[in-house]
Amino acid sequence: MARRCGRATSRFTLYSREIATLAVWLCLCLLLPSAVEAGLYTASDQIVQLTPGNVESVLLNSTAATVVEFYASWCGHCIAFSPVYKSLARDLKEWKPAVDLAAVDCAAEENRKVCISYSIRGYPTLKFFHAYSKAGSTGKPFRDFPRDVRGLRHKIIDQLETHSETWPPACPPLEPTSEAELDSFFETNNVQHLALIFEEAKSYVGRELTLDLLQFENIAVRRVLKTEEGLVTKLGVTEFPSCYLYYPGGNFTRLKVKVEARMFYSYALQRLQGVVRSGKPPPVTTDGLTNSTEDPWRPFNRSRVYMADLESTLHYSLRMEVAAHTIIKGEALIALTKYIAVLAEYFPGRPVVMNLLKSVNSWLQNHIGGEISYDAFKEILDNSAQSPDTALPEGVRWVGCQGSQPHFRRYPCGVWTLFHVLTVQATNAEDSDPQEVLYAMRKYVQSFFGCRLCAEHFENMARESMTDVDTLSAAVFWLWSSHNRVNNRLAGALSEDPNFPKIQWPSPEMCPACHMVKDNGDHQWNKDQALSFLLSYFSSSSILKDYLEDEVQILAKQREKHTSQQLALEAQKHIERKAREALDLMTHPLTSQPTVEEEEEEEEEEGEEPQDEAMADEEEEGGEGAAAADEIGGKTSEPSPWAKPEMEVGRSRRQAHRKPSIVGMRMRDVQEDIVDLDSFVNQHYKAKALQVAASSRVRPRTLQRKVEQESGPVFGLGMELDGGLGMVGLQPMEADLELDVAQQTKRLQKRELTSQNFGEELSRRGRWMSMLNIGFSKVDISLCVILYFMSTMCLLAMYVFFKNRLKLRRVKISLP
Repeated sequence: MARRCGRATSRFTLYSREIATLAVWLCLCLLLPSAVEAGLYTASDQIVQLTPGNVESVLLNSTAATVVEFYASWCGHCIAFSPVYKSLARDLKEWKPAVDLAAVDCAAEENRKVCISYSIRGYPTLKFFHAYSKAGSTGKPFRDFPRDVRGLRHKIIDQLETHSETWPPACPPLEPTSEAELDSFFETNNVQHLALIFEEAKSYVGRELTLDLLQFENIAVRRVLKTEEGLVTKLGVTEFPSCYLYYPGGNFTRLKVKVEARMFYSYALQRLQGVVRSGKPPPVTTDGLTNSTEDPWRPFNRSRVYMADLESTLHYSLRMEVAAHTIIKGEALIALTKYIAVLAEYFPGRPVVMNLLKSVNSWLQNHIGGEISYDAFKEILDNSAQSPDTALPEGVRWVGCQGSQPHFRRYPCGVWTLFHVLTVQATNAEDSDPQEVLYAMRKYVQSFFGCRLCAEHFENMARESMTDVDTLSAAVFWLWSSHNRVNNRLAGALSEDPNFPKIQWPSPEMCPACHMVKDNGDHQWNKDQALSFLLSYFSSSSILKDYLEDEVQILAKQREKHTSQQLALEAQKHIERKAREALDLMTHPLTSQPTVEEEEEEEEEEGEEPQDEAMADEEEEGGEGAAAADEIGGKTSEPSPWAKPEMEVGRSRRQAHRKPSIVGMRMRDVQEDIVDLDSFVNQHYKAKALQVAASSRVRPRTLQRKVEQESGPVFGLGMELDGGLGMVGLQPMEADLELDVAQQTKRLQKRELTSQNFGEELSRRGRWMSMLNIGFSKVDISLCVILYFMSTMCLLAMYVFFKNRLKLRRVKISLP
């Protein structure tokens, strides 16, 4: 026996290479084709599904013993047995390095040869394959196996002990220990704690607990039979079973638990100081947590729910996960609508948050159409309309869902907490549908939850049993039991936080009354106590408001963000408008100006009095200089009589085609733009008004023929300089037409403003050719060209003349 104990003890150490190999084929099994998922089991059930491609690698020459169920998916007994087999897989989850569970659907045509090769003729059939089974082995069948988890567990232990030389390397010894072995135990084993289970020979508690703890370091478990009188007397054991912690030097202490049973022993031993899961870092203190996370550590009560976690979950859910869908339509839109409706009805949030959720819910309910864009949804979510006292805090602030590292817990913890709170709040509502909250959660996870494998596992659980929920209490229980199933599956995974291990929640410490033991010693939940605990733990009155951002600050940040967005939008629109104007100038350059008559008609339509304009021509005798005055914006009592016919003509032209205006003036057509050069000089350099005697009289000038001229009023040369074209204005000298001082001052101010705008417009556009073209007609330009040509020809003639004269005067030297 000593030889076997020594051999078994050496095998207690886990072999990393073999575990890695086991992990590889487990991952491959999780990625099997959908045909495998068509059977009674899925990847969420922690049962390896066999196929022709992996059956030999799983069953032959394996480092772990394997229990295989051969079933047919159409078999009624197989269907009835499947829940028991799933429960067995969850119960033996911690045994996986030593014992694994597998299944194969013999009803699938691709698996027919596999079932025939293992001599399967009835369903369901259970077979046990020892570790390192040889090729050709068909396994050892379980005859008349029990249909309960406890009986199957004991049957597996019995078969596991039948190993001889091929003992599974990951499995610790299961035989009883002796006082002699314990004396040298700490010399050959590097562990911190040794747990001794004192029991009777027929008890399985010690062996079950040994396998339950084989994935944990710094602890070993040995069973001591009641007949080992030396140890029983030495430790003073009087109850069987009971657990004692044994230390070097013979020191010992009894492990205190509520009930002397496997589950309570397992939970208490896993919480001993220094005991960690293999491959996991040891838990760190709060000081270490402060330095290992991106946010400062926030001390919190582990037995309470925090509103900061719920609001952080809403932020990440609605602004991060839903944002991954640019267009939301179909099933996703239905899922989002149901999700928001449940939140608006049952979320126990602050007033500002509830106002926001109700606003979003109202918008979705009133939406017409089969799709929405996330940008439109985000405008409502960010309260772009600036409704009072309406906001959802931005950013996350985890408290009860903090993790020891940034990648631990947080959002997944927040999602579970939010779902639990919603189901509990729904129980307080009258005439509430038991499936309402569960259906909304199921659809949201299915459509939006980022971890797709997690969503698939959740859907598997929902498809399996969610339809059986018919009461509000059953909805609370379903979510709670599903959460514990997920905890069982993820225990020991890389995503498990060592400071917050995955356990069957609530723990015996948190809710002692929730745990009880059956007559056979198995653990059982007290559902009445568990429901009472859940309703109290997730009630709105128990949610703590610590670490929440003040509502005033939330609203202020929202207003500031909205203002900055508006400024950025206006700046963007301004840039786009400038770009369009530049493009229009390049494609449609302004080359003409409207006529004087068009200006007068436009002023009449705007409610202003018509403008005075005096046009002069050099057809009059005496060769007097011509000047044209155009008062832009100036008011007179009525238009000049000689200008009325031209106004009528201009009105008809303007109705046919209207020209754009530039800074208070209208561009004239080139063929009608006859302006004196002095007026352009005055305009360009903004010369001051010429000081001219007010009494001087000039005859009115006109472009009309002599036969068409009519007698008009006598005009005096005014003191003002025209703001638009820099021309000297001609004003009537009659006393009844003189403007008062106030009107003149107003006209001067308007002209000055028009002149400034005109100059700014020209400088901004930088269109020098267009500016030089203002005030010149084609006649003026033609005259300039002719004069330039004649000057050139004159210079050329002079050059030829003087060159010839120089040749004539050159001295000619005759040769001898």
